[in-house]
Formats: sequence, C-alpha cells, structure tokens
Amino acid sequence: MNRPLVQGVPWSVPLGDGDACGIEPQAHRHDGPAWERPGARPASLLRRSLLLWLATPAIAQPGWPTRPLRIVVPYAAGGSADVAARQLAPELQRSLGQPVVIDNRPGADGNIGSAEVAGASDGHTLLLGSVGTHVINPLLSRRLPYDPVKDFSPICLIATVPLVLVMNPGVAQALGVRSLSDLVQVAAAQPGRLHIASGGNGNPTHLAGELFKRLTRTYMLHFPYRSAASAQQDVIAGNMDLMFDVLPSALPQIKAGRLLPLAVTSTRRSPGLPELPTVEEAGGAALKGYEASAWIGLFAPGSQPVEQLARLQRDSVAALAGPALRERLTARGMLVHGSGGHEFAALIAAETAKWARVVQLSGVKVDR
Repeated sequence: MNRPLVQGVPWSVPLGDGDACGIEPQAHRHDGPAWERPGARPASLLRRSLLLWLATPAIAQPGWPTRPLRIVVPYAAGGSADVAARQLAPELQRSLGQPVVIDNRPGADGNIGSAEVAGASDGHTLLLGSVGTHVINPLLSRRLPYDPVKDFSPICLIATVPLVLVMNPGVAQALGVRSLSDLVQVAAAQPGRLHIASGGNGNPTHLAGELFKRLTRTYMLHFPYRSAASAQQDVIAGNMDLMFDVLPSALPQIKAGRLLPLAVTSTRRSPGLPELPTVEEAGGAALKGYEASAWIGLFAPGSQPVEQLARLQRDSVAALAGPALRERLTARGMLVHGSGGHEFAALIAAETAKWARVVQLSGVKVDR
C-alpha cells in the first residue's frame, strides 16, 4: 500500500447560504501577499487582457518570432498539461513559422517552471499554466517565487480538465452505492466510515473533495498521497474507498471496470462518458452549482509586447477552433475552450474567489 501522508479532520465551520458554490464568505483580515487579497487580482488581470483584446487586429512586430519558441510545462511528461502543449505546438509552429519546442520543468507543484517563465526576457518563452500555478499555489504559498498577476499575461484558455468521482467497485457493492445520491446517504449516515484519497494536500483532487463534503455536510477521512496516480492505485486495490480523479487518467480504468464512476465535476457532461451525469445533475439541491474542474492555458511573461501577445492569442484561438485539434484533445478527456485573454483573465479571477473560500473554510494548510 502506498502510505498516505496525513489524515484529514472533520468540518467545524457552519454551512452558509452564500453563492452558487454554497459557501458564505467570511469577514477576515488579509495580511498575505497582494494577489491573495480579494479584489487585488481581477482588476490587474482584466486591464492587461483588455489591452491585449484591443491590440488583436494589430500586426506583430516585423520579424517576430526570430527563433524557436519554447513552451515550458511545469509538470512531468504525460499529464494533461504536457499532452495539451504537445498537441498545440505543431499548430503554432505552422502559423508562426518557427519551431515550437516543449520543455518539461516539473517540481514544487508547478512553481519551479512557472518562476522560470516569470523571469524570462527573451521574448520567446511561454508557459503552459494551470489552475494550480495561477490560483491554488498563490492561495497556499507564502513564499511563491513569482507574482501570478504581474509576472504573466494570459493568452488563451486551452481546455478544462474535468475530474470524476470514482469508487472501488467492491466497496461500492458492499455499501449498496450505485449512484451519487447513494454515496451521500452512506456518508451522511456513517460519518468517517469512508476514506477519500487525493493527489496531495491542496491538489485539485483534494479541494474538489473538500467542496463536495462542505456542500453535502458529510465527513469522510481524507488521505493525501504524493501523486494522483498513487492515490488511484490504492482506490483500485481497495485500500481507499473513493477519490476525485483527473478524467483523462481515470478513463482507461473506468472502461476496464477497475473504477466505478459516479459523476463528473464539470458543468457539462464529458464526451468521453456521455451517460455519466455531472455532480450538479446527480446531487440534487445540495450540490447545485458544484463545479471543480482543473484547467490549462497559455501564458506569456508580463513583459511580452502587446503586439506579440495579440498574435499569440489570435493563432492559439484559431488553432483550437480547428476540428482536428479539438477532436484530439477531446479524445483525451478534455473540454476544449479556445477563449482569448480577456475571458481567460475573468475565469482566473472567478476561480481565485471560489477556491479562496474553500481553502479558508476547510483549513487546508500547505506552504509550497
């Protein structure tokens, strides 16, 4: 058995009747970095993205790019971010007229690669960022080696990556769980009976579970692992009961019958599992508005000239509108977006507000 790091604790904060996430904002003082304070992030991001939108019809500086572009992926090869980058790169290479290479720089949950791009000044280095690098890590880290607002310009939201709530089939059968509502009933009737795994404290697979427990008023013991792959392995083995897993990773195990899917966390059903309902669909009134997808997008350093940003945005959006690329990404469990910098910045602002409340009320403590 892969040994988990620590064990979770029960909820202690009353449920509010707040926003669509079901969490009521609490009045509290914000003494952390500027990007952690509500209201600090949206204006800065939206101003930069508006400039990018206004410059979209402009022509990029003559002769740019003058050499190969590098897309830094701050995660190991094989994950959703890496796959998306490698699928997008050939399309950008054709439109930009220069090679586009992928450079995996994993470490510190994406902080190492992100910090490298934040400090890049060569005009030819980009970042394949995520909800982790630009929302969750800034909320959890007191020593973040970059400013997610000032150091980056959002170019294009590539795709959202749904999570899927899965159970060990044997455990589900023994407990009589055949649907999401069955799971909620079991968890409510037997607090602490169910053991929920995740890919680590503060990981999207963890926070999705915290939001779920919060809204359903249930208590399940949380066991964070060093990776989502290790957590998945123990759910399959029966050492853990359930987890929120990344859909592209879980899909082969679901099709092989090793994992029982109960619902996807996106706002719409996944083309890869069209018969599987969303959490909101299957969860009733308590889970109305539930959404916990990861997402990935393209960023440039904050110092990138606006004309170059406009060209990158135009070419990225055009590439993601192509049916061939959309089909390849969809087949890997992603929901393709292809929205520009302005919409992307608005998403980051909304996600920051949502997950800040979850982090606050769950008491998650991770310093990355």
